[in-house]
Amino acid sequence: MTEDAWTVPSYYERIDEGRYKPTAHASGAWSTDEQHFSPLGGLVVHAMERHLDSEARPGMLFSRLSFDILGRIALDECQISVETVRPGRTIELIEAAVTIAERTVVRARAWLLAAQDTRAVAGGEPAALPAPEPLDGWALSEQWPGGYIASLDLRPVGTPRPGRTTAWVSTPLALVHGEQSGALANYIALVDTANGIAVRQPPTQWMYPNVDMSVHLYRRPEGRWTGLDTTVVFGATGLGVTSTVLHDVHGPVGYAQQALTVRPHPRREASDEDAVARS
Repeated sequence: MTEDAWTVPSYYERIDEGRYKPTAHASGAWSTDEQHFSPLGGLVVHAMERHLDSEARPGMLFSRLSFDILGRIALDECQISVETVRPGRTIELIEAAVTIAERTVVRARAWLLAAQDTRAVAGGEPAALPAPEPLDGWALSEQWPGGYIASLDLRPVGTPRPGRTTAWVSTPLALVHGEQSGALANYIALVDTANGIAVRQPPTQWMYPNVDMSVHLYRRPEGRWTGLDTTVVFGATGLGVTSTVLHDVHGPVGYAQQALTVRPHPRREASDEDAVARS
């Protein structure tokens, strides 16, 4: 990454239709030569919304967004293609693929449902979070490297604990340089942060990247803040789950789940082997 990559006030720059170049602000937490999935997830939604605009089908709402991360997401130019898998007036399914160097690294699907007036029967949601503005900031970059983490305005609700944290997150950066992206794309661009705010073990000792992210919504998010009420569980056989109640400033909007692969960090294993050799 050149010095110029830090001066662009966005996570991506458009090259042409469907092709994007990440800036340094998109660099990841597990490795700074990879993309953090959070802004890439938002970029996929941005591409999906542009695809829907081209079909001129108003009145459809995103109900579920699922992302499968198929491998390493290099900090390099990516191509996003979107197609309608199941068209419909009340239920529609669209699919997107992200390709880097002719290799598909992410597949995503979104169910869209027709908007209805169900205010008479609405209910059952969790309690809202305290407003983010009065809360103190949190320098998550002390725990995680990468341009994406450094770009965030993060404000915890209460004291963060291992495996259990509630926080608001926002960013001053645009998703795509010079483009207006929708509220949903900007919101989803921050959701994957959840797996980094409630760490159960130091990321220098253990690795627990997510291999997917699934978001279920019952209301369209609004505003610049994404609220994450997050719980992280590690099992005893290398599996983990990050579960999050999602909020905006008006209250809860849905849920996110992430499947984790939990394993010792290679540096920790090497350190353990050195200790055994010295004993």
